[in-house]
Amino acid sequence: MAKGPGDKPLDLTGVRTYPLADRKSQLTLSEFARPHAAGQGLGAFLDGMPRVLAADTLRRVAAEILRARKVGRPIVWGLGAHVLKVGLSPVLIDLMERGLVTTVALNGAGIVHDFELAVAGHTSEDVAAGLGTGEFGMARETGEEINRAIVEGDAAGLGLGAALGLYLERRAPPHAGVSLLAAARRLGLPVTVHVAFGTDIVHMHPACDPAAVGRATHLDFRILAGVVSRLGGGGVYLNVGSAVLLPEVFLKAVTLARNLGHELADFTTVNMDFIQSYRPNTNVVQRPTHGVGRGYSLTGHHEIMVPLLAGALVEGLAAAR
Repeated sequence: MAKGPGDKPLDLTGVRTYPLADRKSQLTLSEFARPHAAGQGLGAFLDGMPRVLAADTLRRVAAEILRARKVGRPIVWGLGAHVLKVGLSPVLIDLMERGLVTTVALNGAGIVHDFELAVAGHTSEDVAAGLGTGEFGMARETGEEINRAIVEGDAAGLGLGAALGLYLERRAPPHAGVSLLAAARRLGLPVTVHVAFGTDIVHMHPACDPAAVGRATHLDFRILAGVVSRLGGGGVYLNVGSAVLLPEVFLKAVTLARNLGHELADFTTVNMDFIQSYRPNTNVVQRPTHGVGRGYSLTGHHEIMVPLLAGALVEGLAAAR
C-alpha cells in the first residue's frame, strides 16, 4: 500500500530554538526550601519552606491577617465543628487573646462540642454505636442546658453565641479554659452561631424552643453581617472546615452589607479544608472578592494546617515588635 502525504513524519531540521537563559521559568533556586536544622526554631522552619504554591499561599494568608490586625479591621474565623473536634480550641483561644481572631462564626454543631468540652472535658460520640439504639445525641446535659441557655439568652435579647457565652460564665464549668464561647465572653469578642433546624442533636430534645433558636440565630446573622460590612480596607474572613452552611451565610452577609451601602473592597477571604468543595471556593474565595479583593485556598488537615498558620502568625507578631 502506497504512503499518502499524511503519513510523512515532520522534518525537524527547521525547528527554532532559543537560549535557556532567555526563558522565563516558574521555579528558581531562590524559591527552594532549606533543610531545617535542630534548634533553629519555628520562625526559621517557616522561612525555610519553599516559596511556591501552598507554602507561599500560607505566607500570604498570614501576612493578610497580620495586616488586618495592624490596621484594625475584622479578622473573622468561620469554623466548622470538626475544627473543635480535633483539639484546636487552645490554639484558637491563644489567637483570640493576641488579637488575631476578632470574631468567631460557628455552626450549630460547634456549640455542642464547645459546651461538652467545657463541661465534661470530652466530646464527639460514636454515632454508629448510638444510632441503632436511638441513643445518639441524647446526652442529658447537652440537650437540656444548651437549650436552656438559648431560651434565657433570647429572653434577654441576646444572640445565640452570646447566650451560650453568658451561660458558661455563670455556670463556671471545670474546663471553661478550652471553650471558645467562654473565651469570647471573657475577651468581649462576638461569637455568632448559625443554625439550620434539624442538623444538631439539641433539636431532638424536648427542651428545644424553635422560636427562641430562630430569633437568636437570626440576630447572630445580623451581627455577623455587621462585622462583614467592616471588612473593607484590609479585613480577613477565613472559612475553616465548613463545606455548606457558613459559606452560604457569608455570601448573604456580603450581599446584605453591599445592599445597605457598605463598600467591601480591599479585603481577603480564605478557605481552609482537607477537601476543596464548590461552595466554599465559590461563595467565599471567588464571588465576594471578584475584582475587589483577594481569595486564597489552602488544602490540608485542620490539625496540621491551623497550628501551622497560627505559628506563622505568632512568629510574625514577634518579628514586627
